[in-house]
Amino acid sequence: MAEDAGQGTGWTPGSLPEVPGTAEWARMRERKNANSRAHLVDYIQSDGARGYFRELPAENGPGAVVHLVLRTVGRTTGRPYLTPLIYAPWADECLVVASKSGHPKHPAWYLNLTARPEVEWQVRDRRFRGTWRVAEGEERTAMWEFLCAYVKIFPRYQARTSRLLPIVVLTPSMRIEERWTVPEYAYVGLGAD
Repeated sequence: MAEDAGQGTGWTPGSLPEVPGTAEWARMRERKNANSRAHLVDYIQSDGARGYFRELPAENGPGAVVHLVLRTVGRTTGRPYLTPLIYAPWADECLVVASKSGHPKHPAWYLNLTARPEVEWQVRDRRFRGTWRVAEGEERTAMWEFLCAYVKIFPRYQARTSRLLPIVVLTPSMRIEERWTVPEYAYVGLGAD
């Protein structure tokens, strides 16, 4: 069952202001972070039964997109952080985009990811440990075209920033059975760790 992406928060993926760093942008990010936290709690507590599919407005892609939960380790605190992200399957791998809605700086989850060679993620009720890499060259071009056809807001995010939005490729090496819980600090939004 698909869910409304902005239910109860006043935010939808199509309602983004165009200028990062403005007060309007900050208010939007606060609403989006609250929505992401609620999404994360629902996803983890239901073990992926809810929150895997989420509706996007028609101008941003298909009716529903799929999400995974990325588990990174804070590069300064060493604490685990959980972040729900739109993803796309690519053969046996998963693709996520470090877009931060087109903000000039990388998202905190991406900065934490770059500090370690391994990462964990959950897709529905399956949790994985594996490696990650940033797609480059012709591979990135093919992946970007695929992702932009799937989530039409990605080109808009790219147009907002001078940084090239990283496409992170998650490659599983093993399943993990541990079921995750959501600590109070779990979601990394605007802040960095």
